[in-house]
Amino acid sequence: SQPPAAMFGIAAMRTWIEPVVAGSQLASAFYDTGLLMVVKNYYNQTTPTSPSHTLQDAQQKAVSNFYIIYNLVLGLSPLLSAYGLSKLGDKVHRKIPICFPLFGYLVSRSLLLLLILLNWPIEVMYGAAAFHGLTGGFTTLWAGVMALGSLGSSVSKRSLRLIIIELVYGLAGFLGSMASGYLFVGFSDRYREGTVLVGCSIACYAFCLLYSIFVLKVPKTAPSCPAKAKNTGDGDDQLPDSTGASENSSSSESINLAPVSPSKLTIVMLFAGAILYDLAVVGAMNVLPLFLLKEPLSWSPVEIGYGNAAGYVIFITSFLGVFVFSKYFKDTTMIMIGMASFSAGILIMAFVQWTFLFYIARAVMLFALIPLPTIRSMLSKHVEGSSYGKVFVLLQLSLVITGVATSTIYNKIYQSTLNWYSGFCFILSFLFGCLSLLPLSIVAFKQRSTTGSLQILTD
Repeated sequence: SQPPAAMFGIAAMRTWIEPVVAGSQLASAFYDTGLLMVVKNYYNQTTPTSPSHTLQDAQQKAVSNFYIIYNLVLGLSPLLSAYGLSKLGDKVHRKIPICFPLFGYLVSRSLLLLLILLNWPIEVMYGAAAFHGLTGGFTTLWAGVMALGSLGSSVSKRSLRLIIIELVYGLAGFLGSMASGYLFVGFSDRYREGTVLVGCSIACYAFCLLYSIFVLKVPKTAPSCPAKAKNTGDGDDQLPDSTGASENSSSSESINLAPVSPSKLTIVMLFAGAILYDLAVVGAMNVLPLFLLKEPLSWSPVEIGYGNAAGYVIFITSFLGVFVFSKYFKDTTMIMIGMASFSAGILIMAFVQWTFLFYIARAVMLFALIPLPTIRSMLSKHVEGSSYGKVFVLLQLSLVITGVATSTIYNKIYQSTLNWYSGFCFILSFLFGCLSLLPLSIVAFKQRSTTGSLQILTD
């Protein structure tokens, strides 16, 4: 009996999406630091000589303008392919929305390496961003990852399952960010700055693509009870798995009660809350690297790596938050805790003048990751498993469109307020973070009303 059991264990391990998540995020952390420093060095060499404070401002605006165009191309190009690839994933094979984007990552990151080695103009990266987006980009990849994670988990364990994937993502990002600064400058005496760092990024993407093609298996759909999920709302996510007898009891209750169709209002409010929250987060995170490069902080590549790593610690604390809170609170309460955590932290960031205060702001954001994976978990309980890919990619596309517009607007606002108050964008994010609590409050109120009605019917 041992060999079949061992084979079953190996087969189960092959359904794990975590190696792809870890490898791709490690590669992304390397790439993000590498691209930022390459762009900074490029404009440092091409910006006309002038008084030091004027030179720094000119460099900041040049880097900001680069990222405006880069993020526009990166965000808009997936709109042409993401939905089609995700639909193919639902209809043909679940690996399609994972393998295509990984191939795009591999090629686009290779262009940055060629740019460093061959002294190509920085505008080459706009083409790299376009190719990356047309092959699906992060939009399609993450929707595919979330679909596989949802398929392999039961309704009662789904929020925890998705936050575990986010935890792996964060841990890989933390390690990659910690190492990225050293890899960027550590081999500069033998190779051009950034060569080793970007080379490591490419190697990680190559591993992820090969793993996805030859090793990864699509998990079988986990058993679920859609009627129960619809009738009892999303509070079931906090209940442990029941015995067979209690499952039969729940099933009979579902038969006796008239089925309740998923609330369109709930779905719309979940989308609205996710979009508003993403607006707050993306806007702040887009200008944060520029904020760290300028005075009074003026961080080096190693300090930038540490700062990015501090951001990834949030993945660990958010996982622990879901692990503990899910035993006592509903999903909506957990989401609102996460939104409040981010809003408070980003308000502190607006007044950062010293390095230690930056880390205090990051510490206050300890639950900032909870909202989006928990919203995805709630949405998955309102649709069939065969539609997970489409629903997740529609949400992801909504977030991408929001992110593209937000990135452009925030960068322009940052440029306008650079000499007046460089932390103004963080105050804006605080306001949007508070505003995102409103749709979730409506969902929580509706859930409470529905629960009360069901209790009257069962009594």
